[in-house]
Amino acid sequence: MNLPYESDDPSVRYVVGSLVAGVFLGGVGGGVAFPTLPTLGTVLGISSFMVGLILSMNRFVRLLMNTPAGQILDTIGIRRPMIAGFFLQGLVPFGYVLGLHADALPISAATTFLLVRGLWGVGSAFVFVGAFSTVTHITTEDNRGKWVGYMRGGQSLGFPTGLVLGGVLSDVYGYQEAFLVAGTAGLFAAFVAFLVLPNVDADVEATSSLREVPRLVTDDVRVLTVGTVNFVVRFLFAGILLSTVVLYTSENGISLSVLSATGVSGVVMAVSVVFASLTTIAVGRVSDGLSNRALVTIPALTVFAAGFVTLGLLPTAAGTVLGVALVGVGVGGTNPPLLAYLGDISPAGDLGKLGGVYNVFGDLGSTLGPLVALPVAARVPVTTEYLGCVVLVALAAVLVGATLLGSDATDVAGCDAA
Repeated sequence: MNLPYESDDPSVRYVVGSLVAGVFLGGVGGGVAFPTLPTLGTVLGISSFMVGLILSMNRFVRLLMNTPAGQILDTIGIRRPMIAGFFLQGLVPFGYVLGLHADALPISAATTFLLVRGLWGVGSAFVFVGAFSTVTHITTEDNRGKWVGYMRGGQSLGFPTGLVLGGVLSDVYGYQEAFLVAGTAGLFAAFVAFLVLPNVDADVEATSSLREVPRLVTDDVRVLTVGTVNFVVRFLFAGILLSTVVLYTSENGISLSVLSATGVSGVVMAVSVVFASLTTIAVGRVSDGLSNRALVTIPALTVFAAGFVTLGLLPTAAGTVLGVALVGVGVGGTNPPLLAYLGDISPAGDLGKLGGVYNVFGDLGSTLGPLVALPVAARVPVTTEYLGCVVLVALAAVLVGATLLGSDATDVAGCDAA
């Protein structure tokens, strides 16, 4: 059930602002792992394959946990499971510290890191789905896009901050210190959540069972469209672009100052994520002023496609920066309106499950993207692959136009329009 907050109630700003801080700090902890674990693998004698498995374990586990986490949130309420999720995320970096001293443990370093990354996936599922459910419960259709944008912006900015923080701290102080800082930040996020998260009670009588999730998705084509577009965006951005950009810069001899292709790819990733985050924060507010917030997704997808066209046709340093900036704007322009739209049409008793479904589509795209992108890049130029991405974006735009733009977002999913 929705809490009785007014659209201008200061408690909404207080709760969502604290949530933003929490998901940002949680994202910092996640980002710290990426610049540290690959280099740490050689120190601890972990194979490159196992390091890759460790880094992907959290996403794989979250893919499996998103919908069950939503069911739990819908059944027993948001506050306790979400605080537990924050707490798990905060503990994971301390698990990394244990992995550094695995010689004193009954299991290997690789197994230790694999297990704690799995715990991160469980925790992040509750945090991500819980954040969506909380924001949707305490907002209205008049201001939901704005606050969803802020929440997603905090999630987006936390990860690149962790990338930078992890690299700097491990270089200056060492791996253990980097992990301890990340763990402290994560536990502080759990403490903030404990203080500010409202007690949004479950509406058990109205909630559907987990077995009914496929029906909830297929009975309302709008839900399926929102998930599919999220899949396409994450497949192309987190899956294809971020996994092939180092090949792209190397293949085309792109350099910035003294940076090599690897260094340039890091800058490029940062540029795309920053533009995505800034657009995420701004575009949600814009969608609140429209009769149908899904209207924002068409120009956003157009900019998204223009980014891939630029990368395909202008493989220069300037073209690369412009292209990834456009891609970032496209990513940031699609997520908040679609997520807020999903909140508008979701039955109150199924918010958590449908939020989990949204994340399942996104995580599936992020996971499958590299599996497709790298084999294709071995056979055709990366510029050709990027131009091919435009076709998928165009199909997503057609799907939005056919299913979301002509519908009434006030109709609740699974209910008759009448």
